Amino acid sequence: MDKYTNKYMKKYKNLVFDVGSVLVGYRWRDMLTDHGLTEDEADKYGKMIFRDPLWLHLDMEDISYQDVVERYVEEYPEHEELTRWFFRHPEKMSVSRNEIWKKVARLREKGYRIYILSNYSSVLFEAHTKGASFRDHLDGKVISYMIHKIKPEPEIYQYLFSEYDLDPEESVFFDDREENVLASAKNGMDAVRILSEQHLDTLLDQLLTKDVMNDPENCMYRASDII
Repeated sequence: MDKYTNKYMKKYKNLVFDVGSVLVGYRWRDMLTDHGLTEDEADKYGKMIFRDPLWLHLDMEDISYQDVVERYVEEYPEHEELTRWFFRHPEKMSVSRNEIWKKVARLREKGYRIYILSNYSSVLFEAHTKGASFRDHLDGKVISYMIHKIKPEPEIYQYLFSEYDLDPEESVFFDDREENVLASAKNGMDAVRILSEQHLDTLLDQLLTKDVMNDPENCMYRASDII
């Protein structure tokens, strides 16, 4: 079985999007280098922050935002000043994807139902999506902080289906992480791993013009191939 093979093109009713690196871009390296770090220092700091299990607690929001910051400071006291600055300015981390947002709006006008399924703390979600036009075109959203579950745990996918009465066979999920699209397929919902803004743009154009997708990057995960 080749999980990347496009065996057929399927029509969907529900489009489910991740947010980070899908609907919104990230510039955390630039944020840190703008603050005075070298590229090497920025990379090391980013890996330290994002790979620490504390980041999962941030997404689940089973610990408050400020308590997570304090735990980072306790764990990495040599970076206290930088860490407090980093978490005090989350708005500097995100990049708007206005053309993508316009196409999401057109897809909803075309009759698709639009949903979000994303790992985010409430503070970062609000900071990264403030003023984002796609928020005006949502039929529903499930964010990890809302239910204290994160992708790729099956519970968050099942919650989405139950909360909005979605048939996973009529839905497709767009996410940038392999473990999340694989989990989506295992829970019955086809998924595409998004490699870049241009990749997503191409797929949305296909849905707007043809109502089907033929993924040029062969990153489609079919539930029927995996379950």
